[in-house]
Amino acid sequence: MDWNHLRYFLQLARAGTLVSAARHLGVDHTTVARHIQALEKQMGAALFAREAGGHRLTELGRQLLPAVEAMESAVMGVERVVPAAGSGPAGLVRVGATEGFGTLILAPQLARLTQRHPQLSIDLLALPRMVHLSRREADIVISLERPRRGPVIVSKLADYVLHLYGQREYLARRPLVTQREDLRHHAFVSYVDDLLFTKELQFLDALHQPERFAFRSTSITAQHEAVRAGAGLAVLPAFLADRDPLLMRVLPEEARFTRTFWMSMPAESKHLARMQAVWGFLREIAKERQHWLLPP
Repeated sequence: MDWNHLRYFLQLARAGTLVSAARHLGVDHTTVARHIQALEKQMGAALFAREAGGHRLTELGRQLLPAVEAMESAVMGVERVVPAAGSGPAGLVRVGATEGFGTLILAPQLARLTQRHPQLSIDLLALPRMVHLSRREADIVISLERPRRGPVIVSKLADYVLHLYGQREYLARRPLVTQREDLRHHAFVSYVDDLLFTKELQFLDALHQPERFAFRSTSITAQHEAVRAGAGLAVLPAFLADRDPLLMRVLPEEARFTRTFWMSMPAESKHLARMQAVWGFLREIAKERQHWLLPP
């Protein structure tokens, strides 16, 4: 049995779609389909039922899955004890993170890491939603909630602060804000409530109940742009908004929120050189950017 076919089977079983499996493996979706077809030909039966939403394991596929997972564990065990060819870590590591942190803080630094280690490849999922280790969507996940279940390694990465911000010209032409009660005169920018992926991003309940939202978005970068355009006030990460000369803090003492980034990876991966390299580098980034994450 060809392990190369089996690893494609394993990724499709976890991802559920050819496109998602292809992204994780760093290939085209037709390559995934070709390996699955070759494996099914060897097995003499279908391993997946093709449905509108993706690929679902057949009974034979479900029986095969535990054996292939055991093979994967054995391969990873070999990787732990056999040095990789060449110097430095090699292979693909997929990192999942929140949109703002991933885009502004991680992206330029992880690009630097791949220059340091030419055999290392990084996929950065900077998304306005939760990225799940349990679904194998990423190898390392940076989240706002501490994972509570599963065989995972979890570490606190960093705290960061958020403040209430408004565009300077907007604030100049609207009623002055010196106390919470003054916020009733202002429009707000925020998340779409029913699409909020974590309770850690609920801020305004503790500060003010807006009469209306001028603009809402699942994207923190979209919210930032709306505030820059003068749409209203918004709670934004300091590492994003403090660097924008068009914006200024509103009620800086009262409207201050602290949140935590947690970093996690599967326990079975902790000995892999590529995982150790990226894990350690992410800790370096958090330490180097401490003044952005927790400004005065």
